[in-house]
Amino acid sequence: MATTRKTIRKGAAATVLLALLLVSGCTTTNPPAPKEERAIYDPWEPLNRRVHSFNDTVDRFSFKPLAKGYEKVFPRFVRTGINNFSKNLRTPLFIVNNLLQGKVTRSVSETGRLILNSAFGVGGLFDVATQMGMETYREDFGQTLAVWGVPDGPYVVIPILGPRNLRDATMIPLNFAADPLLYLDHDRTRRTIYLVRAVDLRAELFTAEALIEDSFDRYLAIRESYIQNRQFLVYDGDPPEDEDFYDDFEDFEDEDFEDEQQQD
Repeated sequence: MATTRKTIRKGAAATVLLALLLVSGCTTTNPPAPKEERAIYDPWEPLNRRVHSFNDTVDRFSFKPLAKGYEKVFPRFVRTGINNFSKNLRTPLFIVNNLLQGKVTRSVSETGRLILNSAFGVGGLFDVATQMGMETYREDFGQTLAVWGVPDGPYVVIPILGPRNLRDATMIPLNFAADPLLYLDHDRTRRTIYLVRAVDLRAELFTAEALIEDSFDRYLAIRESYIQNRQFLVYDGDPPEDEDFYDDFEDFEDEDFEDEQQQD
């Protein structure tokens, strides 16, 4: 328990430091939209852009180089094993949230995956369950609140952690609390696994990053992609049509196209 409190205090101190760095004046290439023209789900756009710019700077000088080095040093099968191990550790999160959403069969399936991969996959390094045809159903507390009827709330960019909606942002502590790694009573090992997990996750994002690399406004591209993807996950791949959202997204694409035409 003392170790957990110590970890939380360190995390709080780091958050305060990041906030101070933010206030010191990170800027973005593209200015925020005027207040009357902002998307209804992004009323905090000016602040979000500053946090986004800060995150980009941190990523450019830390996580991105580490991820590139990680890909060069470790062969694919090693990276796959690390990725499998990390996801297996988070399976209790999926078990609990499937159950809370009333998806009992999926919760039982995730429990079976955890047992199989832990026992026969060398602690999760090998995804035996998937090889046996068992699907994974990844659910978190933000998705659970959505199923219970809690609205998304405003879009918000969290220092280091990146884009969220307000509902999901409030669930970050619970998502961490459901991770068995938090309770590992060996600071150095726990920090090492957290770091490797973060670098592995960053390496996974290279493919998605390539899709928005040439966007006229990287902030908007990430925002719209995040919102659309989150809706996809909440509704298990079958989200309802949101005309306002798609209108905003089409407006963004039109602006991008017009800018390219002017450059030509």
